[in-house]
Amino acid sequence: MDAQPEKEIVFHTRGVTKIYDTGEVKVHALAGIDLELYSGELAVLLGPSGSGKSTLLNILGGLDRPTAGDVWFRDHELSRMSDRELTRFRRDYVGFVFQFYNLVPSLSARENVALVTDIARDPMRPEEALDLVGLGHRMNHFPAEMSGGEQQRVAIARAIAKRPEILLCDEPTGALDIKTGTTVLEALNTINEQFGTTTAVITHNAAIRKMAHRVIRFLDGKISDVTVNETRIAPHEIEW
Repeated sequence: MDAQPEKEIVFHTRGVTKIYDTGEVKVHALAGIDLELYSGELAVLLGPSGSGKSTLLNILGGLDRPTAGDVWFRDHELSRMSDRELTRFRRDYVGFVFQFYNLVPSLSARENVALVTDIARDPMRPEEALDLVGLGHRMNHFPAEMSGGEQQRVAIARAIAKRPEILLCDEPTGALDIKTGTTVLEALNTINEQFGTTTAVITHNAAIRKMAHRVIRFLDGKISDVTVNETRIAPHEIEW
């Protein structure tokens, strides 16, 4: 697999902090994050629980706001957007994949994906999105009729069906076994390579770092290290 793609900055943050005030104690989730994410790259974010990975991902995706600091998506300053503008940003540019699939149990795979395509600007057909993740033959099945890995791939199809510029994935293999998790990573890798979708993947599994263009390590609300993989390996080559 190739190494780093051409560097066009999609996100950049400067001095981003996030403090959660629970009343009795203040939790410093982020303590001054400076970061760039580049067009077309697949970045893996590593670190222990509570190190700030998910908080940063939520801020990049417009689900949360920083306490201080600046967040830019291209020439749009997310940290100054109104709630309505952030909603539009999420709808038009961002696909989310979480550890738990959040599918509607009463809807088929095709219908779950159509929830997004019905409101997107330039969507692909639900059938096309499901084909991309290898589930064209399962599009009329319901979540209860699918394995965990299949449900996660439906969630990925739903996320990418609106052709997002950014795909943000929070522990997408966290609830899956090795074989199933590899299938999910193959789907994410396919999307990144075929569409050039900037992809950020949070994981506790250090082995997954080998498929990334860059590996960004978090510790105590800060970025502790960033490394570039000169040589990447495919998900099916990863030894977990």
